[in-house]
Amino acid sequence: MIIFDEVQECPKVRAAIKYLVADGRYDFVETGSLMSIRKNTEKIIIPSEEEHINMYPMDFEEYLWANNEDMLVSFIKDCYISRKSVPDAIHRKIMRFFIEYMIVGGMPQVVNEFLSTKDFNAADREKNTILTLYRGDIAKHAGVHTLKVESIFDSIPSQLSKHKKKFRLASLSESARMREYVEPFTWLKDARFVNLCFASTEPSIGLEINADRTAIKCYMGDTGLLYALAFSSVEEKNDVYKKIILGKLSVNNGMFMENIVAQMLTTNKHKLFFYSNPDRENKYNRMELDFLLPKSKITSRHNINFIEVKSGTRYNLTSLEKAMKKYANEMNQAIVLHPGNLRFENNILYLPTYMAFLL
Repeated sequence: MIIFDEVQECPKVRAAIKYLVADGRYDFVETGSLMSIRKNTEKIIIPSEEEHINMYPMDFEEYLWANNEDMLVSFIKDCYISRKSVPDAIHRKIMRFFIEYMIVGGMPQVVNEFLSTKDFNAADREKNTILTLYRGDIAKHAGVHTLKVESIFDSIPSQLSKHKKKFRLASLSESARMREYVEPFTWLKDARFVNLCFASTEPSIGLEINADRTAIKCYMGDTGLLYALAFSSVEEKNDVYKKIILGKLSVNNGMFMENIVAQMLTTNKHKLFFYSNPDRENKYNRMELDFLLPKSKITSRHNINFIEVKSGTRYNLTSLEKAMKKYANEMNQAIVLHPGNLRFENNILYLPTYMAFLL
């Protein structure tokens, strides 16, 4: 086997793969970042022999493996499949692991640093190194879109901190129009720096057909990096992050919870869609659903799972309840991801947020 690392730096090697594979003597692996960026594939034909495997940050299951908690993973899966609640003591233990995972993130070098030192400051130094590399890649590869890409990237924490997570271009510039920002958003998505979630005009099958690509939520590709951006002004991270894990520090948990769910769904190869209807005339039509997820086997009706993400123990489900009535024929299952335990109540499946990796 021959491995070409950082193959994006040498596009002619990618083009040559066709002939190297035809030679038949060796197997080839190409690795690299920014491989789908247009600039890195100019003037070459991508060979059909390439089989693409997308790599993502470690998900929660992998984080538990890294902590030698394989049995805990099996127990979570058993509870999810059998739809039974997790014993309270075990649920609290898993939630501590989960919040720790959100803060540390899933970038392997960060996870490795944290598990070897148990030092959030050391982990954040690794995260800041990655963020510096990201900004270097933007400056090097984004071309004419560099300033717009940087402005989007730097504003992600403030955009997600709002009650409505839809990206507001007006916060970047009063004259900003989506047609000018389509390519910068696409660049960030192709670089795997962010996960984009598009509005669907109807919560029904054919989410791609109904997609409104002028309405976007922009999540960080790794939630640990989002924490690093959000707390960049805090020098001593250990006390802050430990208080967050213990629930002794009030922060905007909603932005991090929604981001981690977007990350976990993306890792499971789901495309991200949300539904929003701001109808000002009819309050029964006014609703917003955080995520829409098609069921695995499509039938003539009831094909879409409606997903709401809640970060606290007190919340209302007004939008979800409206959607359940209005789109009863389209809905397969109403799901609430929350810090509490698994239960089924009033036709709503309540799941601990850490079970999102099983959806």
